[in-house]
Amino acid sequence: MNLQKKMKIDMLHGPLAGPMIIFALPLALTGVLQQLFNTADVLVLGQFVGTDALAAVGNNSPIIGLLVNLFMGVSLGANVVIARFIGAHDLKETIRAVHTSFLLALILGIFVAVIGELMARPMLEALSVPDSVMPLAELYLRIYFLGMPAIGLYNFEAAIYRSRGNTWMPLKALAAASGLNIILNLAAVLVFSWGVAGVAAATAVSNYLAAWILYRGLCHEHGIIRLEPGAIRMEKAYAKEILRIGLPAGIQGMVFSLSNLVIQAAINSLGAVVMAASTAAFTVEINIYVLLIAFGQAVTTFVSQNYGAGNLARCRKATRVGFNVTMFVTVVLSALACIFSDALLALFNDNPAVISVGRIRIYYIIGFYFLCVFIEILSGALRGYGYSLPPALLMLVTVCGVRITWIYTVFAAEPTFKIIMIAYPISWAVTAVLLIGIYAFYRQHIKPLAPRL
Repeated sequence: MNLQKKMKIDMLHGPLAGPMIIFALPLALTGVLQQLFNTADVLVLGQFVGTDALAAVGNNSPIIGLLVNLFMGVSLGANVVIARFIGAHDLKETIRAVHTSFLLALILGIFVAVIGELMARPMLEALSVPDSVMPLAELYLRIYFLGMPAIGLYNFEAAIYRSRGNTWMPLKALAAASGLNIILNLAAVLVFSWGVAGVAAATAVSNYLAAWILYRGLCHEHGIIRLEPGAIRMEKAYAKEILRIGLPAGIQGMVFSLSNLVIQAAINSLGAVVMAASTAAFTVEINIYVLLIAFGQAVTTFVSQNYGAGNLARCRKATRVGFNVTMFVTVVLSALACIFSDALLALFNDNPAVISVGRIRIYYIIGFYFLCVFIEILSGALRGYGYSLPPALLMLVTVCGVRITWIYTVFAAEPTFKIIMIAYPISWAVTAVLLIGIYAFYRQHIKPLAPRL
């Protein structure tokens, strides 16, 4: 079988910039739609329910982000392993890795759901959520956790498609689910007056729809990533390799969210207006950051396939092209977001005080997103080679360390929203400088390697 003809994008031959953009754009749109689940909740509750409901969802954003980042990161392990086998033209190993990935996703999703239900209240208490907001925040989070198995399945199923070069199918599935989420959100609030509980339930149901669409798609595939329900089983060697690569990537994503938990607690101490402003600005910034994530994952997949094919020169070229394209797009979007910050914030809340505070967050975070290009692209390249642990450990020390230290020292001395926001670009700058050195070191020591588990 000619595996390359079955791929949607040829990652092993020809130009890189065009195919990489074609790969990344649907992936970025998928990320936007993933954020739209939460954005839709924020918009509906903020406009039709009230400030307390908006604050309740905003307080859950770091927790939800932490868990979603975990699933996205671990699923990258499946992406890398399957893409490497595709690059090596190893049909048998590709099929076995696909089925192992599906079962692993289901197990992880159920596990996280159970832990989440047990830890919902303690996690919110750790964020210093005010008593006035706590009941709504806890209710939303507990219902949201019921959808965790679907989130796990969707991310792994999407990773299977990405490993083959198909980023459109996950986008189509999530588009359908997002449309359903918006309809159910409006019905829950405007028709049934279910408030926070109805919005959370709508999000969980929509996540299951996205996972089901991809499951049906994989079962009807005619190529190498076809899923045969009767063949689903856990191959320990493949599961171990997926976790070896994916778990550090998941930890890397969680590091940002873990540090944000500490920052969210500091934000909560400044009152409801600051909490609402930060929630609105966060919704804007995360919908831009998904583009950086998309190009980072594109670099991971392109590097992984070419690494499996033994073409190190093309791996390095893919990294350079990915960096240049991502930097250009990031600078343009960051400038536009800063220029139109007031209009963007007004979409969520037209309170002048909220807009004034939210503008600070946009300037200090989106305005410095160019630093994150180094982090996402170089980390993505290292993951493609199978080196997920070094960047994860680095960010555990730099991102978490710098931000937590900043909150307990500088912010403690001058407790203002602006001081909190300054922690972001400082932590990114430190991480970027050190990651450049780590990437340069591994780049000199990586040798062609056929996939062996």
